Amino acid sequence: MTKQTFLKGALILIIAGLITRFLGFVNRIVVARIMGAEGVGLYMMAVPTLLLVITLTQLGLPVAISKLVAEAEAKEDRQRIKRILVVALSVTSVLSIIFTVAMIAFAPFVANMLLTDARAYYPLIAIAPIVPIVALSSVMRGYFQGRQNMKPTAYSQVIEQVVRITLVAVLTSAFLPMGVEFAAAGAMISVVIGELASLLYMIFMFKKNKRFRLRRRFFNYAKEGKQTFHDLMAISLPATGSRLIGSISLFFEPIIVAQSLAMAGVATVMATSQYGELAGFVIPVLLLPTFITYSLSVSLVPAISEAAAKKHFKTIHHRLNQALRLALLSGGISAVILYVFAEPIMDLMYDAPTVATYLKLMAPFSIFLYFQGPLQSTLQALDLAKAAMMNSLFGAIIKIAAIFVLASRPELGIMGAALAIVIGFVLVTLLHFASVAKTISFTIDTKMVGKSILLIIVSTWIGFVLSNYAFQSFTQLWQTILAISCTFIFYSALMLILGLIKKEEAIRIPFIGQWISSFIPRS
Repeated sequence: MTKQTFLKGALILIIAGLITRFLGFVNRIVVARIMGAEGVGLYMMAVPTLLLVITLTQLGLPVAISKLVAEAEAKEDRQRIKRILVVALSVTSVLSIIFTVAMIAFAPFVANMLLTDARAYYPLIAIAPIVPIVALSSVMRGYFQGRQNMKPTAYSQVIEQVVRITLVAVLTSAFLPMGVEFAAAGAMISVVIGELASLLYMIFMFKKNKRFRLRRRFFNYAKEGKQTFHDLMAISLPATGSRLIGSISLFFEPIIVAQSLAMAGVATVMATSQYGELAGFVIPVLLLPTFITYSLSVSLVPAISEAAAKKHFKTIHHRLNQALRLALLSGGISAVILYVFAEPIMDLMYDAPTVATYLKLMAPFSIFLYFQGPLQSTLQALDLAKAAMMNSLFGAIIKIAAIFVLASRPELGIMGAALAIVIGFVLVTLLHFASVAKTISFTIDTKMVGKSILLIIVSTWIGFVLSNYAFQSFTQLWQTILAISCTFIFYSALMLILGLIKKEEAIRIPFIGQWISSFIPRS
């Protein structure tokens, strides 16, 4: 099995993330065109329940497996790796059976009482079989990531999306004559089959590259795995806690916003509309570039775990600095584009140019959001998953409190909620950084930060010049595309001139890496 460096593994996942984001976007368009708003509504009603069940079933094990396998790999302890896999598979198998049965049993109650639409029962039932599939996939994914081979994870993500898109149009169209609820169920079945194809691919890759027979003495390993179980839970439970805190925070967020806006004198219909603009339009746009930092985060856990197991603290500092620099550079161009071109982006995507005010407020602070993933992964790799969970909890409490205080002020209204969300993710990121700095005496490269700030300021100015004076004869769509493209090219060129990308890093970029590296002097 080919082991990749931290950077190469991250690049593989970034490319896969870019492809799956694009395919996912196509998938949403296809579903919306066939089923309409009502069908999409029923489909989306089942999604939060599914995400909650998957979170509970996975129990944060992918991160824990990745970390422990990386540590065992560093010590060349194959017996330990097998024990980790056996215990993880045993835990997820039991949990997936429990939660699948529970999901089917409680589907009528969830549909009728909680979602207040009996038709949601059909997509809930259709999606139930995905629980054990995702549970097993998460174990396989954690294993490959722990061995620092990101290709199976990347390929499986693309396979899942391709199979889903291939089937979604067929199944939704086939079931639509029976009613939109059955069409929504058809869309869910395509998701299940896509995940199954992804799992089958990973099982094939595991068998192809296996170094031990997993079924041999399986139950003996399971019985002897008490310490391994404790090691997995020590990492996975706080990781699950962090995700649950995020889910619970999102659950309370619309409730607090609605109550606060009511106190500010905003009518219920207007409050719902304003929150829909913030949560449905602005936040997804801010989160679009996070597939890059997610990829960095996934690669960072085994890379830092391996270095920590070998006591190579200089390597930990180097990899973390590298990850934060790449997060800052990718987050920087995202912040520039979203800030400068907020109005045309909102107008073209949602026909809602007035919503650009929220995006302009939040875009400059989004860089903190892109730092959050790599810092959290570092904490998990350093056995500080509990600290990461507590930071997330504190940030969620402050965010909810800030929403109540700020959104209830008539002069702020929904803008207060936007400010509170910004306060939340900035605070969590700073707390994560403080925890990392305290543990490993980590200091960020101030010279790199200074160059990056210069890069962002100059690129923002260029973006404003292009948006106001260039390509005026074109339609808004082409004017925006061309102006954003020119801003991106300028940002990339200045980034290379300032030496913010190293020559050895550029070479690893697929297809164009050799060409780009020729413009960078050797440091």
